[in-house]
Amino acid sequence: MKNNLKIARFQVNLTQQQLAEEVGITRQTISLIEKGKYNPTLKLCLSICYAVNKTLDEVFWVEREGSENEDDAAN
Repeated sequence: MKNNLKIARFQVNLTQQQLAEEVGITRQTISLIEKGKYNPTLKLCLSICYAVNKTLDEVFWVEREGSENEDDAAN
């Protein structure tokens, strides 16, 4: 999952460790989420979004692969 967590974290001047402590997880988990190697639960996503003052869409929205082609094919 590609996400904008790293950017959102920088915008509120939080380190991975600070964000992890705020939402109750490890720094390693934050790192894995930022790299797209861990899919957080909805509850964790919301906690992270509250901590960085962003919406779910702003941090975790992921375009579905091939969605543009599917739309063109439907027309």
